Amino acid sequence: MAWQRGRWFGLLVLGLLAFWALLAGPSTLMGFDLGKAGTATLVLVAWAALYGISRMPQGEAERGLSPGEWRAWIGVAFMLAATGYFLVHADVFAAAPWRENPDAAAVGRNLVLLLVAWSVLSGMLGARWKGRVQEDERDRDIEKQAAGWGRGALVACIVGLALMLAFSPPDRLAWATHFMIANLLVFALMWGWLCEYFATAVLYWRDRRVTA
Repeated sequence: MAWQRGRWFGLLVLGLLAFWALLAGPSTLMGFDLGKAGTATLVLVAWAALYGISRMPQGEAERGLSPGEWRAWIGVAFMLAATGYFLVHADVFAAAPWRENPDAAAVGRNLVLLLVAWSVLSGMLGARWKGRVQEDERDRDIEKQAAGWGRGALVACIVGLALMLAFSPPDRLAWATHFMIANLLVFALMWGWLCEYFATAVLYWRDRRVTA
């Protein structure tokens, strides 16, 4: 059983990495020119991994979690990757406006492609959960509580940005261009979603421990 669970997660990670690498840069990977054969290999790996997941019988680990909890943990993983990627490359948004800033455009494109990978995975897992109860009263209660945590995180982030911009000396705000501020507001939304997904996952986990 542990082997099946490890195989499931291994295929999931392999498929997502291949799929994201294919979308983010189909001709190069970590500085290496893949060529047509490399691109075709990425396509084959991504397709084979996702197909293997879709055909794999559901194990106890998958049946033991509700679809809502699975979506929450997947959301945590993707939003954590997205916010981390944004923070690592945040300096590119201060360089120049979007039309004159190819690095910022590349970061934005990769974030969008990460969202596409998330949508593909969600659709694939949704097909596996067909026939199961997708939502009940417990799910709605957890979503309501988690939404409050997400709103609180969003408000806290925006208030923090506002205070920083209001009380910082002007000579220390050279980086705060309109383009940078706009992207910081997008980051605030991402942070709120990350906290909401994390709160959802934790609330599901606590509920399972109480009812076990």
